[in-house]
Amino acid sequence: MKKIFVLFSVVFLSVSFLQAQTVDEILAKYFKASGTERLAKKKTIVMKGNMSQMDMKLPMVIKVKHPNKFRMEMEIQGQEMVTAFDGEHGWMIAPWISQDPQDLAGEQLEQAKEQADMEGELYHYKDKGHKATYMGKEEMEGSEVYKIKLDKKNGDVQYYYIDTDVNLPVKVTTISKQGGNEVKVDSYMSNYKTIDGVTIPMSMENKVEGTGQTQQIEIESILFGQDLPDSIFLKPVK
Repeated sequence: MKKIFVLFSVVFLSVSFLQAQTVDEILAKYFKASGTERLAKKKTIVMKGNMSQMDMKLPMVIKVKHPNKFRMEMEIQGQEMVTAFDGEHGWMIAPWISQDPQDLAGEQLEQAKEQADMEGELYHYKDKGHKATYMGKEEMEGSEVYKIKLDKKNGDVQYYYIDTDVNLPVKVTTISKQGGNEVKVDSYMSNYKTIDGVTIPMSMENKVEGTGQTQQIEIESILFGQDLPDSIFLKPVK
């Protein structure tokens, strides 16, 4: 009986090791194809584009600075909304509500933190407290994809679908809790372009399951190495 237990233990540990190796091998190919290692060496990134939602086209500028600062400026009906994370605290200004900055909390704060992670959640996922699992291969719209499950430290779950030919994500499904309810969002990435050695999707479509809500994001320009003072990420003091 003891020998059988030892045998099962050896098999279990071997399978776990091989799966971890497979996950890391797949992610290594993804990081190489996307230029993530080069992205990790960039000090800043500035992206300009538009978000389309409910028949509205909203110009936006996203600014990210290593290691963990984020700011998004979006024009809505002639007014500028600002959302930011300074590395510790998040805040926003929605002028139609108040001209004073409001603190972010809960899901909004988590989203701002994620946006500040320039390389994405899969990069050094273990150091971030996440767990990645290889779920096998699937067919998606005529293409073969790797399916990676990411159990995040905060309890959210993401499924990454990575094209086996180009080793880039074509879809990410995020399942999170918002207001006590489970929310599922499917994000589709396309129109990849390589800029200064970094390959980034210039188009993204987000669909919220069960609501009919769709959001389209189109990136028009990307600049690396711009001077972004820390002060622009800090909550304004009046």
